[in-house]
Amino acid sequence: MMSKLVWLMGPSGSGKDSLLTALRQQENNQLLVAHRYITRAADAGCENHIALSEKEFTQRQKQGLFALCWQAHHQSYGVGIELDIWLDSGFDVVVNGSRQHLSQARARYGDALVPICLHVSTDVLRKRLEQRGRETAPQIEQRLQRAALYAPNLDNCLVLNNDGSLAESIEAFMRLVGISTPVAFQL
Repeated sequence: MMSKLVWLMGPSGSGKDSLLTALRQQENNQLLVAHRYITRAADAGCENHIALSEKEFTQRQKQGLFALCWQAHHQSYGVGIELDIWLDSGFDVVVNGSRQHLSQARARYGDALVPICLHVSTDVLRKRLEQRGRETAPQIEQRLQRAALYAPNLDNCLVLNNDGSLAESIEAFMRLVGISTPVAFQL
């Protein structure tokens, strides 16, 4: 059976970071969650990432150390070539992907790529954005407008509704990806 690269996408506040954190804690020997290399401070935002300066990022990019890399939100993002080693070794790998760069991931990984779009209702998304307290009211409205334009069925993506509990989302994720879940999992 071929290893899968799960490209997880969703609007800001949809719960990607929470889901990825919970997936890292699962007792599943076949599933790895890749860290992204990002040109922002390690303590900025909720994502567990590896912080690089612009110079470090450019140097690694020139040395061919990224399987994929892209620019978004005035930052550089990359996923290391260790991803390819993991896939070749038979592991399934989850990446916090970018909607705008799905075609780049498809071009590199072809049939191994499993795109999943997180979907949350507007009311749940508004509540989550307000609770995290990172954005002003006008910024929240902008994020909600952007999320409304985001079509969850984008490019034949599997859709994962993330309105419910984290436990429900993990179970649904594992079903979508075709990975069996342990009877009791840790959150």
